[in-house]
Amino acid sequence: MLDQVPQTSLLDIRNVCRSFPTGSGEDLLVLEKVDLTIHSGEIVGLLGRSGSGKSTLLRIIAGLVAPSSGEAKCRGETIKGPPNGVAMVFQSFALFPWLTVLQNVELGLEALGIDSAERRTRALAAIDLIGLDGFESAYPKELSGGMRQRVGFARALVVHPDLLLMDEPFSALDVLTAETLRTDLIDLWTDGRLPIKSVLMVTHNIEEAVLMCDRILVFASNPGRVAAEIKVDLPHPRNRLDPTFRQLVDSIYARMTQRAEPRPPAVESIHGTGVGVGMVLNHVSSNVLSGLIETLAGPPYNGHADLPVLAGSLQLEADEIFHLGEALQLLRFAQLSEGDLMLTEAGQRFAHLDTDARKRLFAEHLISYVPVMGLIRRVLDERPSHSAPEARFRNELEDYMSEEYADETLKTIVSWARYAELFAYDEQTELFSLENPH
Repeated sequence: MLDQVPQTSLLDIRNVCRSFPTGSGEDLLVLEKVDLTIHSGEIVGLLGRSGSGKSTLLRIIAGLVAPSSGEAKCRGETIKGPPNGVAMVFQSFALFPWLTVLQNVELGLEALGIDSAERRTRALAAIDLIGLDGFESAYPKELSGGMRQRVGFARALVVHPDLLLMDEPFSALDVLTAETLRTDLIDLWTDGRLPIKSVLMVTHNIEEAVLMCDRILVFASNPGRVAAEIKVDLPHPRNRLDPTFRQLVDSIYARMTQRAEPRPPAVESIHGTGVGVGMVLNHVSSNVLSGLIETLAGPPYNGHADLPVLAGSLQLEADEIFHLGEALQLLRFAQLSEGDLMLTEAGQRFAHLDTDARKRLFAEHLISYVPVMGLIRRVLDERPSHSAPEARFRNELEDYMSEEYADETLKTIVSWARYAELFAYDEQTELFSLENPH
């Protein structure tokens, strides 16, 4: 099945854009001019950072969200509502707790008007295929997370869809359970036993994409767009330790840490990537940042680490290591480039300071390199009360970004400022203040 040259086009996405309104009334562009074609006989991965619009694109394909512009077609017909022949597996299992495994799996067939005898036959076959034989009468609460997700797969497969959509289906599972389920699915796929023609899966796990997919579309963020298409020609089953596999993973890490081409400031602020005060800050604990700097400074890295190796040794997802690396880069404690993380001179110095000196250096870098921190400190210094309501800064942030991003940014501001003893924040009164104004 996988060795055939794919001919049939199941899905055609052309020039699709999607935007959502922000609190300031501006539209936040989440997807920008996305093109995607899915043929029969392939597994395609959408790989990108959290918030890059991958799940939004999947929902457009599933007919749950309409594009703001562009065309989305399934087998030549414009998608208007859930298309026939497309099924979806969600990250959160999404089972009905009051129904048994068998009843959960039969639901999709019932919606198609299939009679009860055939429903039961097909549901039992799907349950058996996915490895849950004997659990037909169990309720979701009696199952482990991995078994609940198998029910989710059985429910999607029982309708024999042409295209199976998967939205980070393994991310809620522990590492071993996820690996087992991935392996089982690929075995069924390569044996031609899955009653589907193609798979489109969203993931932010680089190794998962290389392990499962025939093609990988790498998404850039803010707004989400296809930055690269990578073909994976490795035969199944794939070996993570194979040098070609490692090289491909390394090259994707490098691609995803390349600096994006600069966008005009007016466009950048609307998209939420931000420059100046409009910069979105991902919440990363200052304690974790300190620990990472210490790890990088010591052996075996001695100030310079390969990201896939570092992520593996710290048991971090690619998304997590990217967030940490970008925070260190923003603060000028490290440089992130071509899949490597290198401590700067300031980062090396930080690693060897005592706690108080580290806080002072962290505070200096916050003021110098994180514009919103400098803004809040200036406002607090200049006001006679040395205090200001959170709303004063939230409103400004929401001129540049969505409410969700503003929440994340404020959370980061409070956390980093507390560590650096730059200013205080009271959750009860929602006030920023200087504890020791001078």
